[in-house]
Amino acid sequence: MTQNHGVADVDVTIPLLFEEGSPGSCAVSLSKSDVPQQDVRKMLPAELVADDSPPLPEIAEMDLVRHFTRLAHRAFSVDANFYPLGSCTMKYNPRINERAAALPGFANLHPYQPVDQIQGLLELLYAVREFLQEISGLPEVCLQPAAGAHGEMTGLMLVNAYHRDRGEQRLNVLVPDSAHGTNPATCTVCSRTAITVKSRPDGKVDLDDLRKKVDRHTAALMITNPNTVGVFDEQIGDLAEILHEQGALLYMDGANMNAMLGIMRPGDFGVDVMHFNTHKTFSTPHGGGGPGSGPVAVAEKLRPFLPIPQVIKKTDATFELDHNRPKSIGKVRAFFGQVGVLVRCYTYIRSLGTEGLRNVSDKAVLSANYLAKRLEKAYHFPIPGPYAHEFILVPKFEETGVTEIDVAKRLIDHGIHPPTMSWPVHHCLMIEPTETESLRTLDYFADTMLKIAREARETPEVVKNAPHHTPISRADEVGAARKPNVRWLPG
Repeated sequence: MTQNHGVADVDVTIPLLFEEGSPGSCAVSLSKSDVPQQDVRKMLPAELVADDSPPLPEIAEMDLVRHFTRLAHRAFSVDANFYPLGSCTMKYNPRINERAAALPGFANLHPYQPVDQIQGLLELLYAVREFLQEISGLPEVCLQPAAGAHGEMTGLMLVNAYHRDRGEQRLNVLVPDSAHGTNPATCTVCSRTAITVKSRPDGKVDLDDLRKKVDRHTAALMITNPNTVGVFDEQIGDLAEILHEQGALLYMDGANMNAMLGIMRPGDFGVDVMHFNTHKTFSTPHGGGGPGSGPVAVAEKLRPFLPIPQVIKKTDATFELDHNRPKSIGKVRAFFGQVGVLVRCYTYIRSLGTEGLRNVSDKAVLSANYLAKRLEKAYHFPIPGPYAHEFILVPKFEETGVTEIDVAKRLIDHGIHPPTMSWPVHHCLMIEPTETESLRTLDYFADTMLKIAREARETPEVVKNAPHHTPISRADEVGAARKPNVRWLPG
């Protein structure tokens, strides 16, 4: 089986804009200036004014468009390639989400407009809150946090405020060794000490170790469930009970909600506070530094401490911003949060409905377990299944010296973005297919991974020297990071 993902046989001869242009060409047509011209030398210090204009490229619009289109085809993207990036849930972003976010009634609003002029937006944000409250099984959601890690920080700030309000200063936070790496960082930012809780060989929390470490100095346990080794810890109810007996809270990193939509609700198994990653669970754009959104859901006892303002619904079906929360931790984000992202989240949830959201998780879990089954004889699986929405495997080819990095590089030749590498287990690949990929794509990936396993044993140099069909060959990544050279040298 073959599948063209637009990577093999890449044209490596794309010239620079300076070389493609010609004197006098221009890609824009500017209107005549309607303000008087000024002598820049009279406005700026002489040492800041160049003698000549900068040597910018002169190029026609069509040539400019083609130049950047050719460059774009070199890049990996969810639209063009399979992206099995474990832990990151790189799934397709439906175009209807973009159309909704671009509607003038949303895109052209200003956050300082009076509340009576933005009732439509407030109604949408209130609806998003209600959706996420139902999905989480928790009574109130705040939409302010700007991303997952920001939501995580907000959640721990709420935990701290809760304990302070009770007259307690709890400085320790328990973090399973299978949790996301942002958890210890959040503890540091929030002036708390992270204490690691061991996992069992099956990837689940060691309850005996937890009981030894939880006490009256424990503020919370931060758990990712399903966790980063791809398994759901069904002890979660027991975890909550152990914590609550000591007055501590259970925080859940909701990064992996893609595995439980419509199947279970965190609030029902004892979670006190959690965040959502809209880019993972609800298909809003992902990567490039933002924008993101990390709504936080809380149990009843944490509601008084939520950031302000909260969008609330009045009895006459109008909406307003509630600032009257004396115990609030204050604002964590300007205005109402990342509105454009939340519009996309709303559109995704409304498009799918209750049954569709359940189908998301059913297919995500099925896809992961299908791939794991196809690959189990060719690769080592350190954590046994069944899995949630992702799994980890280790390429064990010690006899030929092929590593996980070599396997990842070889995948590039087949138009597949490499999975997450060497985390949370050394030398592993973490694979998450998501629910949006077809059986044909899953089989193409499995066939490719099996082919690479054969190559690793029979012709290891092919894998070790990959990629072979990209603009550059194997890069010195450490050297590139420490001594970047962005100059282009002809010839």
